Amino acid sequence: MNFLRGVMGGPSAGPQPSGADTIQKLCDRVASSTLLDDRRDAVRALKSLSKKYRLEVGIQAMEHLIRVLQTDRSDSEIIGYALDTLYNVISNDLEEEEQEENAPKQVDDLGSQFTEIFIKQQENVTLLLTLVEEFDFHVRWPGVKLLTSLLKQQGPQVQQIILVSPMGVSRLMDLLADSREVIRNDGVLLLQQLTKSNAAIQKIVAFENAFERLLDIITEEGNSDGGIVVEDCLLLLQNLLKNNNSNQNFFKEGSYIQRMKPWFEVSDDNCGWSAQKVTNLHLMLQLVRVLVSPTNPPGATSSCQKAMFHCGLLQQLCTILMATGVPADILTETINTVSEVIRGCQINQDYFASVNAPSNPPRPAIVVLLMSMVNERQPFVLRCAVLYCFQCFLYKNHKGQGEIVSTLLPSTIDATGSSVSAGQLLCGGLFSTDSLSNWCAAVALAHALQENATLKEQLLRVQLATSIGNPPVSLLQQCTNILSQGSKVQTRVGLLMLLCTWLSNCSIAVTHFLHNPANVPFLTGQIAENLGEEEQLVQGLCALLLGISIYYNDNSLENYRKEKLKQLIEKRIGKENFIEKLGFISKHELYSRAAQKPQPSFSSPEHMMFDHEFTKLVKELEGVISKAIYKSSEEDKKEEEVKKTLEQHDNIVTHYKKVIREQDQELEELKQRVNTLTSQNEQLQATVTQQVSQIQQHKDQYNLLKVQLGKDTQHHNSHGDAFQVNGIQTEDVSKLKEELEEWKTKHELLQGQLREKDSVIEQLKTSPLEVGTTEQSSQTSRPGGLEHSTDLQKELEMLRSQLQLQTVEISRLQMENQKLQAMVPNADPVSGGSGAAAANGSDLEGRLEQEIRELKSEVKALSEEKESLKQHLDSASSTVAILQDEKSKLQQEVAESKKEQDDLLVLLADQDQKLSALKIKLKDLGVPVEDEDDIESGDQGDEDEDGDEEEQD
Repeated sequence: MNFLRGVMGGPSAGPQPSGADTIQKLCDRVASSTLLDDRRDAVRALKSLSKKYRLEVGIQAMEHLIRVLQTDRSDSEIIGYALDTLYNVISNDLEEEEQEENAPKQVDDLGSQFTEIFIKQQENVTLLLTLVEEFDFHVRWPGVKLLTSLLKQQGPQVQQIILVSPMGVSRLMDLLADSREVIRNDGVLLLQQLTKSNAAIQKIVAFENAFERLLDIITEEGNSDGGIVVEDCLLLLQNLLKNNNSNQNFFKEGSYIQRMKPWFEVSDDNCGWSAQKVTNLHLMLQLVRVLVSPTNPPGATSSCQKAMFHCGLLQQLCTILMATGVPADILTETINTVSEVIRGCQINQDYFASVNAPSNPPRPAIVVLLMSMVNERQPFVLRCAVLYCFQCFLYKNHKGQGEIVSTLLPSTIDATGSSVSAGQLLCGGLFSTDSLSNWCAAVALAHALQENATLKEQLLRVQLATSIGNPPVSLLQQCTNILSQGSKVQTRVGLLMLLCTWLSNCSIAVTHFLHNPANVPFLTGQIAENLGEEEQLVQGLCALLLGISIYYNDNSLENYRKEKLKQLIEKRIGKENFIEKLGFISKHELYSRAAQKPQPSFSSPEHMMFDHEFTKLVKELEGVISKAIYKSSEEDKKEEEVKKTLEQHDNIVTHYKKVIREQDQELEELKQRVNTLTSQNEQLQATVTQQVSQIQQHKDQYNLLKVQLGKDTQHHNSHGDAFQVNGIQTEDVSKLKEELEEWKTKHELLQGQLREKDSVIEQLKTSPLEVGTTEQSSQTSRPGGLEHSTDLQKELEMLRSQLQLQTVEISRLQMENQKLQAMVPNADPVSGGSGAAAANGSDLEGRLEQEIRELKSEVKALSEEKESLKQHLDSASSTVAILQDEKSKLQQEVAESKKEQDDLLVLLADQDQKLSALKIKLKDLGVPVEDEDDIESGDQGDEDEDGDEEEQD
């Protein structure tokens, strides 16, 4: 411990060892000590020396420190010391106050060299990734810092090692979920370095739910009001999204654009913005621009633009645009952001056109922005941003272009002058004394005419009042007048770009331009002069304008036909000189800068010379103008003839295209009708099938009821058939009734016999006197009379017993009948007999007959409906057949039209081949041009006659 005390600065006797010696001893102690405490103390001492003796510690101790990381992972304290020591050695972010004034200045790439040594063994980086997974703060935090430093020094190499490491990126993503803010924040910095310029790692990080976690952190920190953590998260989001189409699409599909809207909610009181808030909002606006950058694929940009409109993000940006108290740099970046959100998206452009500034009276936002653009007191970057916004508003927006140009036309100008229009502001800027305003207004007006020939013609109607008492002049004339007055270079460049855009692809505008006799001499004079470098750009643009006047000349003015203008160039300028001056444009340095991206970005107003869209026009026209200048008159004539022929063929083709288009439209309508009728037919077929099945069901029910009714009728008529009621066979009932009838009959017979016997007894009882008076006379016969009476009494008793038995039997049958009546509720009492049963059967028969009549009427109605459906189906089928016949006729006509078109194209190709062959032959023979034309026309006539004869044959 005395040794360590000496190292740590305690009192010691004798000479002090040098730093290198001390470090060597500490390294030996780390390598040889068996006690963990000794190794830990030695590593702690190396950590304390690592900042002062960075080079020595890095050279001597790195290997021992790596071995400590491998072998002593169970002790978090020594691992933390080792990681801190390695971080001090590798990192270049050492504070100056920690270095001795007399210490030699270390080389800048020292950290890079140590990093290269560390990552030479890829296992070291894998080991570091494992340590970063540890939850212990003293291990995880130094590990994160060390890995971040490695990425700063040797980013691509470390990225590749992490990429091939199993679950390497996923391990680092867990840092964002750490509850300790210092580790989470340093984890964000680590991911910043990890995702730089590596699309593969960017995709993995994005699909590891990075967007969700980062947006949650931004929200927790207070959005734009948050601290530097929000800034770090925004920088990481930019790394993940910039130039990564896959992540951009994932961001949009995950509905994360909607979560950006709260970032731009600013209060009405916008004074006192902190520097951090300005930085955060600036990065947020840049993140929006990353999603809608013009360099992205058009489909991805368009989908993001629409999403921003539907979630209200564009509306929020426009609110900031029109708010007061917003810092100038935030306002400028907001204008640039709104520009790219609306660029080329019709729905966003329409919304932006409807935005009004909160003024009294309300003014359109476009007008307010144009006021800033033509105001020379506004900052230069703000004026550039407004110009870019105006260009993006008009990009592929013919509706917006028409609205801007309409504010210049005489019929729409506000005579009262109560409101300022966009057209008036552009004209005011075009002719102001500020050259930058001239240039911006000229470029803005050129964008209003971009790829819109109709508006180029309408703009010729614009008349300007120059001064009191003088007649108005056209806008075209006023532009050329300012050119001839010799204004500043920037002004002339802007006007020449406007005129070139205006005249290109518009023969009527070229005719108006050439109608002024001073224009062509001015252009030829400018081109012919030998001026300085500043004027070379103007000479090139004058050459381009004169070339456009030749190329798009329709020869309607006799004095300025193509041939005469080319002769004028050859006589006064020279063709080679003209082409050389034309090439000054594309060779200019500012031209190359402007061609790189649509946004105008210039370091100073003097460098504001070219517009991005104009560079495209120059690239398109430079070659064709050069060819047009070198063509001879004969070639021009031939070209004109070919053009006329082509125009005729084009007209024919256009006509046939129109016919084919109409036929296609009719065919499409017929197809739709056929589809409609087919669907109706299918519906009717389904209805018919359903009704047929219903009819069949009713028929089956009818047949079943008919069979049941026949059985019931047969039973009631014959009383021999059995039917079932409530589960009881009525056959048994009928048998019992018959037996009951038989017993009743017997009972009645016995009752009759009994009545006879009773009458005999009564007779015997009523005649006793007669028996007493004749007692004497009939004494001899008395025993026989008594014997007869006894016999009668015996017979009477026997009859009585039989009667009792029959009465008992009848009672039994009556009880059974009552039981049956209870089981058959609808049956009448037994006394009703067969008549009640017959009445019940007649009621049932009546009900069945009524149901049969109802079923018959229903079947009749369904049959009638079936017949009507069949008739409707037949008419639909006939209509389908007629439409199919018409379709086949139209297809035949289309085929014939296409065949005729192909024949015309073949004839045109043959004619071109013949013309080329004849031209080559005549050049080889050296025949004069007139003879060439005569020979060619004669040959052509002969061929036409031969062709006519063949066609007649």
